[in-house]
Amino acid sequence: MSEIYLNGKFIADTDKPKDLMKKFIEERRNGQVPYSVNIHYDEIMDQVKIESSHGRAIRPLVVVKNKKPLLTSKHLEQLANNEISFSDLLRQGVIEYLDAMEEEEALIAFYEDELTEEHTHLEILPLAIVGLCTSLVPYGNFNQSTRLNAGSKNQKQALGFYVSNYLVRLDMDVNLLHTAQFPIVKTIMHDYSDYSSHPSGQNVVVAVLSYDGYNMEDAIVINRGSIERGFARSTYYRPIISEELRYSGGLIDEISIPDKDVKGYKSERDYRFLEDDGIIFPESKVKEGDVIIGKTSPPRFLSSLDEYNLATSSRRESSMSLKHGEKGIIDFVLITENQEGNKLVQVRVRDTKVPEIGDKFTSRHGQKGIIGMIVPSEDVPFSASGIVPDILFNPHGIPSRMTMAHLIEMLGGKVGALSGRFVDGTPFDSEPQEKLRKELLALGFKDDGTETFYSAKTGKKFKAKIYVGNMYYLKLKHMVSNKVHARARGPIQLLTRQPTEGRAKEGGLRLGEMEKDTFIAHGSSLLLKERFDSDRTVVPVCNECGIIAIYNEFKNKSYCPICGDNSPVSNIELSYAFKLMLDEFKSLGIYPKLILKNKY
Repeated sequence: MSEIYLNGKFIADTDKPKDLMKKFIEERRNGQVPYSVNIHYDEIMDQVKIESSHGRAIRPLVVVKNKKPLLTSKHLEQLANNEISFSDLLRQGVIEYLDAMEEEEALIAFYEDELTEEHTHLEILPLAIVGLCTSLVPYGNFNQSTRLNAGSKNQKQALGFYVSNYLVRLDMDVNLLHTAQFPIVKTIMHDYSDYSSHPSGQNVVVAVLSYDGYNMEDAIVINRGSIERGFARSTYYRPIISEELRYSGGLIDEISIPDKDVKGYKSERDYRFLEDDGIIFPESKVKEGDVIIGKTSPPRFLSSLDEYNLATSSRRESSMSLKHGEKGIIDFVLITENQEGNKLVQVRVRDTKVPEIGDKFTSRHGQKGIIGMIVPSEDVPFSASGIVPDILFNPHGIPSRMTMAHLIEMLGGKVGALSGRFVDGTPFDSEPQEKLRKELLALGFKDDGTETFYSAKTGKKFKAKIYVGNMYYLKLKHMVSNKVHARARGPIQLLTRQPTEGRAKEGGLRLGEMEKDTFIAHGSSLLLKERFDSDRTVVPVCNECGIIAIYNEFKNKSYCPICGDNSPVSNIELSYAFKLMLDEFKSLGIYPKLILKNKY
């Protein structure tokens, strides 16, 4: 007997599992069973598994019987005339949804002419095997699978025109590309997804060429002229939010310019942008440390006496100011109320981001790279027809990654730009590159996409022909100005006395084992003495019992809490985190004895 499981729970037995499965699928196609329920017979385990749970990815396929798809040209006509809908095809059993489990039983054909007796299903469209973002990659079927995944992921991080009412929204961490464009080489998904309403890239001229080693290891060289004409410029928006909170006892925060006798008052210079209501005025240029919204709060801890004597001096400063490393211009100020009726102030800061060395760019094929150099226009190699490329892409990025679509897109982009049309690069159903080559030849260019190039520095002709074309390039949200970080001394954590973590908190940069190895390799191992004592502390230790002793500051004398005043005490240099661990051992009732030896 075969066991039947519904969503992983045993429900019944059957002696005819295959018949049961056939009958179940028939009933589902007749509409007696919901379309999202799937069945699978596992022969090795001798179990029938039925799944109806949420969260499974299911996809539609055309049902095939006797080498013929059930979807006919009559169905297509009715669909075109809006006489029937997709759900009608589902009810008629022409289309059914399979999940990963039931797919094990299916043999799916890409095209109708591939159908054999064994085939059970036909793809509605070959493009349907990939998701939305992946289907936006032109000529995706010519790429290695890993790169196609990377190209899909990269598009999600690209800057673009995300929504048209961005001026009245206060979203977190927004990047907006100034002149976003629709790609010349597109797929059908660009039309169906209404991509022209929210594009996220620009069409540029790319030459596959090395340049003095500045574009090695996935770097790209960019023409300064392109940047000056507005290529890849974007604006970064960030809201700063503060509200007047209410506390027990009727106490409340107050948004205003803090008085000088408030605890934690900064300096007059920090509050210079605030107007009478304690809120900054629009279009003021701010940098780190400047107060955006002035605010004071009641004291954190109240004793019974203080409750009746709340002078201004007992209030504390709790203003919102720009964090370390931030700068910008105040773009928008909103004063409103939250759900509880408390005053809420939201201020949006904007910062224009111009491409600089270290900013990240990518094509739609997972060919990401950062700017290695920005070259003046007059130094960029140019073609015989006078075209100066915007980006120089390293030829070594192609062979090992096998992104053929990257090269085909350049060819297609060139044809599209010259003949003033869009080129269809839909995966599995694209304009063939042979056609593009013929068209390029007719336009008066070499059919292989190469051109004669001249060195701008020497004026001499390059011996090699350079592959050049138009391409859709994306600027990613990873920008140097949001990540650059360095620190000497600075704030430390209260508990471990080690530097704080993170760029916003002016944190320290961790040095691991591998970083240590690089210092040693450079012959600067003494630097490690300085690097590895961020929480160095001097602790008195009893020589006899090995317990941390007590230092009396007034008497300038150390004594052991166990052995008494007469026991000898030594000052030991150790990490504060280690001292903390010894204290935690003590709290567990463990005796952490330090056995001291002479240094020399």
